[in-house]
Amino acid sequence: MAVSNRVTVIGVGNEFRRDDGVGPVVVARLRERAAHGGLSAGIRMVCCDGEPGRLMGLWEGTGLAVVVDAAHAHPGCPGRIHRLELDGYAAWQAGTASSHGLGLGEAVELARALDRMPRHLVVYAVEGADGALGTGLTRTVAAAVGPLTERIERETTRYLAGSCGEAPSQGARL
Repeated sequence: MAVSNRVTVIGVGNEFRRDDGVGPVVVARLRERAAHGGLSAGIRMVCCDGEPGRLMGLWEGTGLAVVVDAAHAHPGCPGRIHRLELDGYAAWQAGTASSHGLGLGEAVELARALDRMPRHLVVYAVEGADGALGTGLTRTVAAAVGPLTERIERETTRYLAGSCGEAPSQGARL
């Protein structure tokens, strides 16, 4: 599969399930920054429900795919952000972090099997507090949106500025 140096940021989630909508909210914030010249024009920003086939279609052929999704952790710390680089890992335990039944973990494993992974895949998982029906993020998750948006902006800009499209820094956490 041919891979470009293109960058795609994918906000995964459902805006009508409270904190599960953090991915689309981050993408909306990035689009605002792009409209005001704060983000490179070469970055594609999209939202997705997390269905594996759609995720693979969105990141296929990209140099860097950044996925933002809500996560559940036990015990949890709502608003805590985890950064994972999945291009170097042998396996992902499907269903362990996503707030969706079938989603990111299955998409990663299927993409590996079909040779449809992006060159670099970075996942930002934000621990949520409330996945009930309703709109609007909880206070703690909403507070994470600004710092996460800035982090993604720096990471994608650094990637695009690299002459060889080198990988983002390993293992960093916000």
